[in-house]
Amino acid sequence: MISQLRGTTVALGPNWAVVDVGGVGFKVSCTPATAAGLRLGTECTLATTLIVREDALTLFGFADTHERAAFELLQLASGVGPKLALAVISVLSPAEVVTAIQNDRVTTLIRVPGIGRKGAEKIIVELRDRVGALAADLDTAAQSGEQISSELWREQVSSGLQGLGWSSKDADAAVEKIA
Repeated sequence: MISQLRGTTVALGPNWAVVDVGGVGFKVSCTPATAAGLRLGTECTLATTLIVREDALTLFGFADTHERAAFELLQLASGVGPKLALAVISVLSPAEVVTAIQNDRVTTLIRVPGIGRKGAEKIIVELRDRVGALAADLDTAAQSGEQISSELWREQVSSGLQGLGWSSKDADAAVEKIA
């Protein structure tokens, strides 16, 4: 229902944020890493999914669409609800989730609090045939991201050095030296 929020971060907690969108504050449950990436008073964009239950409407927010896709995929396994799926995404990246399922890596999944050996095996068996779309999406993103990231890191390192007092010329020279 609500697929994305773009607005100003007005409140933050360790695993939640309130995003003001057009004067309405939406409380979003998220991973600690996503919450840590947000700053009060700044604009943010979160991929979201709305979970409707008898007693509550809960909005979950993610740093990107891959996290959301992994979250939604995990809930297709019996016994995995939104809180456990969020715990998995908090511990493992979407790529790690895909790799664990495709390669029967029970030990990867049991690193998540709340998942034991039997639960991990059940997730792997139930999702093995459904993980292909997310895996393909991650591969496509990785291929296009390689070109972008090679240029982005140069800009980020250069501006970081300039923020530390380096001249633009010296910062660019240092980046070229390590590239």
